[in-house]
Amino acid sequence: MEKDSSSKKSRAIRRLVIWYKRNTAVTSIVDTAANSAVTASNVAGNVVSGASSVVSTASNVAGNVAGNVAGNVVSSAESVVNTASNVVSSASSIAKNTLQPLVFDPLKRLQNSDNLISKEDVPNSERIWIAVDGMGGDYAPVPILEGCLDAINRFPINIKFVGKIEKVKYEAERVGLIDLLEKEIDNNRLELIDSGDPIGMNEEATAVRKRKDASINVAMDLVKTNKAKAVYSAGNSGALMASAIFRIGRLKGIERPAIGALFPTRDQTRPVLVLDVGANTDCKPSYLHQFALLGDVYAKDVLQIEKPRVGLLNIGEEECKGNDLSIKTFELLSNEKSFNFGGNCEGRDVLSGDFDVVVCDGFTGNILLKFLESVGGVLLDILRSELPRGRRGKVGSAFLKSNLLRIKKRLDHAEHGGALLLGVNGICVIGHGSSKSLSVVSALRLAHSAVNHNVMENLNQLQKLQVLNS
Repeated sequence: MEKDSSSKKSRAIRRLVIWYKRNTAVTSIVDTAANSAVTASNVAGNVVSGASSVVSTASNVAGNVAGNVAGNVVSSAESVVNTASNVVSSASSIAKNTLQPLVFDPLKRLQNSDNLISKEDVPNSERIWIAVDGMGGDYAPVPILEGCLDAINRFPINIKFVGKIEKVKYEAERVGLIDLLEKEIDNNRLELIDSGDPIGMNEEATAVRKRKDASINVAMDLVKTNKAKAVYSAGNSGALMASAIFRIGRLKGIERPAIGALFPTRDQTRPVLVLDVGANTDCKPSYLHQFALLGDVYAKDVLQIEKPRVGLLNIGEEECKGNDLSIKTFELLSNEKSFNFGGNCEGRDVLSGDFDVVVCDGFTGNILLKFLESVGGVLLDILRSELPRGRRGKVGSAFLKSNLLRIKKRLDHAEHGGALLLGVNGICVIGHGSSKSLSVVSALRLAHSAVNHNVMENLNQLQKLQVLNS
């Protein structure tokens, strides 16, 4: 097994070297294409300018005859312009076609151990079962089901899809997923579990106590009875948290669970974990202390960071800055020896990559999360509006398109898909209410990663800390 793993890693390294060598050639091709496009544009501009001068001179000197000659020259100039435009288009096409297969940098693949797992190498008996609340979310069940079917083929997981079976099958047939659904059921990689209606987005979280057949409760029971290793829901996050507390319970010593979300940083291979982002709007210093402990374990296990740097979100770096909650929490974190506390983290430092875990109350964290979700779209709109008009602008846009798409991908919350509910006695992933299939795939990848790295075993080790037993 170790030999196979070493062989896979060696192949990945070889691919990495090949990619960078190939990338040098691609850069050269793009530069050549860009120079050709600029040259063609300049030639066209000069010809048109010369034709304009001829027209002007002809009009002054020889009347109609010269005018006809000038007209022919202008016609020729237009032909040259069209030719130049075709050259520009061809250059853009060459660059795009050459770049497209190489958009994905294998370095990221090499650094992400999960991607080294080949799903063909994992027998069905060893695949991880994940319970999915198929009725939770603004657009459920179609995008949830679509994401699950996609994830089954991407990762070594099986899905217990919880929902109203008749409705799920009807919607699957309506959108053309019924054949694939039945195929995965026959392959024993997907199982439909019947349930009642979901807890609505506008309902109180405590509704889970009255409606035991709600889809989130049925999914949570699968984790409680060890029929699934993790649960995912894009439904009412308060209901998921309440169901988790009532059915699988909190970790011993943890007063309040926290929602941890991954934010992008300058280094795309090293995101930052921010918690809490919405579970607890009013917090005590002890809550934030526990969030830091939970985040440290997550960063070590899932993000594979040997010594995560933990920061406290505040309005200044100095320990005397902030409100009463921040000052008291700073004192607690400074005295904690079980993790690496890096001090206060200002808002501008969250995405800098200087911190691996950032702790805050749920009210502040949720505002930060929603703000970040809007940044990607706004940034791209600004870039589009600032690009120059005309042919040169179109050429520049063509060359920048793949870069802009990568920027959008890095800032898109759908790429991260979900947030872990940390502090409960099981792996729970919360999705955005508007989750589409890509978000579901990303969330299930997160769930698989958490199970695969034995997060729960290490979280349970926190119970041995004196601070949680006092």
